[in-house]
Amino acid sequence: MDPKTPETHLVTTIGSAEYALLRRSLRRSSAVGLDAEWKPCRRGAANRSVDGSPSFPTVTLLQIACRLRPAGADADDDRSTDHPVVVFLVDLLSVPLSSVWEMLRDLFVSPDVLKLGFKFKQDLIYLSSTFKSQGCDEGFDKVEPYIDITNIYHCMKSRHGGGKKFSKENKSLATICKEVTGIVLSKELQCSDWSFRPLTKEQLSYASADAYCLLEILTVFQCKVFSKANVTALYSSRGNLGLKEILQESDVHDNVLRMKFYDASEIIKATIFGSHPGNCVDVLAPSQPSYRSTFPLDNCITKIIRKYGGSILLNESDLKPRTSRRKGRKHYVVELKCKEKLIENSSEWQDPPPWHSSFGGDGNPKFLCDVMVEGLAKHLRCVGIDAAIPSLKKPEPRHLIDQADKEKRVLLTRDAKLLKHQYLIRNQVYKVKSLLKNDQLLEVIETFQLKICEDQLMSRCTKCNGRFIQKPLTIEEAIAAAKGFQVIPECLYDRNFEFWQCTDCNQLYWEGTQYQNAVQKFINVCKLN
Repeated sequence: MDPKTPETHLVTTIGSAEYALLRRSLRRSSAVGLDAEWKPCRRGAANRSVDGSPSFPTVTLLQIACRLRPAGADADDDRSTDHPVVVFLVDLLSVPLSSVWEMLRDLFVSPDVLKLGFKFKQDLIYLSSTFKSQGCDEGFDKVEPYIDITNIYHCMKSRHGGGKKFSKENKSLATICKEVTGIVLSKELQCSDWSFRPLTKEQLSYASADAYCLLEILTVFQCKVFSKANVTALYSSRGNLGLKEILQESDVHDNVLRMKFYDASEIIKATIFGSHPGNCVDVLAPSQPSYRSTFPLDNCITKIIRKYGGSILLNESDLKPRTSRRKGRKHYVVELKCKEKLIENSSEWQDPPPWHSSFGGDGNPKFLCDVMVEGLAKHLRCVGIDAAIPSLKKPEPRHLIDQADKEKRVLLTRDAKLLKHQYLIRNQVYKVKSLLKNDQLLEVIETFQLKICEDQLMSRCTKCNGRFIQKPLTIEEAIAAAKGFQVIPECLYDRNFEFWQCTDCNQLYWEGTQYQNAVQKFINVCKLN
């Protein structure tokens, strides 16, 4: 199921209608979903301040999804799950941070609003650092009451399991959202550049969906765990059903996934003037705190906060970038580069290869090409060199090493990560430097001093690395051998071609135009003229 599109407003200035609507919505919210976006840092790179010291990433966008209390709702009504939702995207590169700091601080500590997030502590650390860097010295150090969506997921799973212990896996937000609500979240734009302006439509939609889905999950949680009509039926003896199947039952589908979206201005108008006409106070007035809700929390939210509510508290160590781990990482990277350089500099391959007789080999060159150089494997086969590929589709480094060691092969790769494993030894792995397959072939030939002659060309099966049978087949024999396996073109029936068959996979080859072109190509590449 694709996520429904909630009403979304981009807040770029404090004098805009969107900003005023945000303040009004916060006063009418019983729960909010929080998320933040920042420009991702390249792997291996570090964020640095102006003076060169380590710093946290700068948050550029804050998402606030507001679950508004519908007009006329009663605090004692636990059955209502049909709450209007509106999402605000606060552009922290455009809005003066000092102007929104107090509003956000009050929201974060308001006892009248439940805050939801997914591992929001890191977001809060970055958010606090961003505000401090812009003159808001206090930043943010607390969010309360707060519930992490991961805890809600574990609670639902535990209650369905009858209190039995289960492994608390670290699942992503997209995984939890799909399993609980059936909504599919695309995370393709998670690592996009959130500092570039203007943001694209896709980025705005992604940011809105991330915050909105937190409230969807809360609604399912409210229905399944706290709805009086569903508690007994949900946790009766139905142990064989999975969580996803239970959440997709008709009652949940009808009550939870039919979220209504209204125009935000109509929501606020209805809630302010419809329910409490005597409390029409200008929310922008400085005497009225921006976060205080004019409605008491409904009983369901109150029960959730009392039983599952917690808080995020930041201490001084959280607000300081950790340099010790970074130094250790730097030291590790230096060691890795030195180790990699040591192997790369061995272009002449001074040690005997594993097929050498001193290692019990048969003297015939053998290679194992990982997935990054599979094209090189086919080129090596075309010049008659034994070149295998991994026996597993997605092998671990240990599997590659084991296969190379067992078959007395040199592992060819362009993956620098393979060089960091301590169990790699010099006569078992070689990092190919060239990018193009022809250049890679020449590099391997020169490095291992391989002897290539014209008679070797096209003497191996390019499909499986097998050898050909020594005696060529006639057309009649080839047709019989290919029956039910391979189609021999009828145009070859009247030609005097010789056929060869792979002894391993039974693939048939013949000396047609393609064969002649391939032979000439490798004569030129290997300079055999």
